[in-house]
Amino acid sequence: MKKKIIVILVGLIVIFSANWAVKKFNLNSNYKVGQKLDSFNGVVVYYNGGVNHVEGRNKTVDGYNLGLKYQCVEFVKRYYYEYYHHKMPDSYGHAKDFFDQNLKDGEKNKKKGLLQFKNKSCLKPEENDLIIFSSNLFNRFGHVAIISKVSDKEIEIIQQNPGPFSTSRESFPLEFKDRKWQIKNKRILGWLRKEKTDILQNTIDSIN
Repeated sequence: MKKKIIVILVGLIVIFSANWAVKKFNLNSNYKVGQKLDSFNGVVVYYNGGVNHVEGRNKTVDGYNLGLKYQCVEFVKRYYYEYYHHKMPDSYGHAKDFFDQNLKDGEKNKKKGLLQFKNKSCLKPEENDLIIFSSNLFNRFGHVAIISKVSDKEIEIIQQNPGPFSTSRESFPLEFKDRKWQIKNKRILGWLRKEKTDILQNTIDSIN
């Protein structure tokens, strides 16, 4: 019995030590921290090394907080700022905090200034939607990304800081059942979307 307990404890120590190393250090010598990996609609995805590595806070010229370099949150906020000229009313918080569990499907998430949809929604996810993942045993902060492609059977996301050996693009099955759309991944909480009226107004403001 004691030997089994010791083996289990050693196994847990090895797992958590490996997880800590992956988060803290750059274990992929093929890339340098801050190196361009990918882009979508002109917005760049940068390599971050370890998951918890931080290169300082990224802010716009007018002081708007984009987030910590080069975390997943920094990419999605930078994407919405550069592509939509959108500033989130609450520009702080972890990835999982982007999703408000108290909202109904399609309601306005006032903290982010975006419409929120649950991962079983009457409305199909769209390209440019911001997608939110819950936390898990090895990532208590959750994860966020941008939907880069949508078909009737699948979505593709583009992401920053998924891990030193993960890719910037990832795909998940999409299912339409009982008049609702669901992305088949248990960690996906839902997605956020810019309102069409806001997009029009931001276009007018940028022209003026």
